[in-house]
Amino acid sequence: MIHPLSDVQSVNIGKNTNIWQFCVVLKGAAIGSNCNICSHCFIENDVKIGNNVTVKNGVSLYDGIVIEDDVFIGPNAVFCNDKYPKSKNKNFKLEPILIKKGASIGANATILPGVTVGEGALVGAGSIVTKDVEKNSVYK
Repeated sequence: MIHPLSDVQSVNIGKNTNIWQFCVVLKGAAIGSNCNICSHCFIENDVKIGNNVTVKNGVSLYDGIVIEDDVFIGPNAVFCNDKYPKSKNKNFKLEPILIKKGASIGANATILPGVTVGEGALVGAGSIVTKDVEKNSVYK
């Protein structure tokens, strides 16, 4: 289901995925099957989302982000892909983020550029993730 009040430009949306109102999904994005993209989300072109992923309200996913299967992303989580952001930066260096299978990102967590969150890891609400998170660990 794609809510009529969303702007979904991508045709790469899997079966049984729900995209709720006031979401924007750009043309190059890929979203797997059985996902739930809650309201007020933004998904940029070079974003890949696996199957059975939940992205709660108010999350923006920018170029270079890969989210594997069975991941939960809490409301208002923040993902940054540039360590030195500047307006009109001609020297922009995208640093990708990888969220591995079964990981959970708590509400209002901030994931900094170049980070990998390991399989089955839990990032606590409000955390600022500055380095890779080990598989099956808790980061708070």
